[in-house]
Amino acid sequence: MWNKNTIPVGLAIGILLPLLAFGLLMLLYNQLEAAGIVSEEGFSPMFRERTTGVIAICFNLIPLNAFQKRRAINSMRGVVLATVVYVIIWVVYFGKFIL
Repeated sequence: MWNKNTIPVGLAIGILLPLLAFGLLMLLYNQLEAAGIVSEEGFSPMFRERTTGVIAICFNLIPLNAFQKRRAINSMRGVVLATVVYVIIWVVYFGKFIL
């Protein structure tokens, strides 16, 4: 799958990787909270969700870098397109908490 240089491959990876990362990070936070290691209170409303969303979006840098090393321009375009859509969704959803 990494060898294909098509926009749909990059788009699929760019969509699925942040979703998987967000789910795993939230599961980790919930487990740490249940164990009493981290506090359930944040600095501001929805702080944990906002921060986890940004970190999950940043996970797209991994395949982006891999595609850049292989000079798979079309796959990079797919990942960037998915990332831009996620950033727009993040700003629309969490904009009222930060602006």
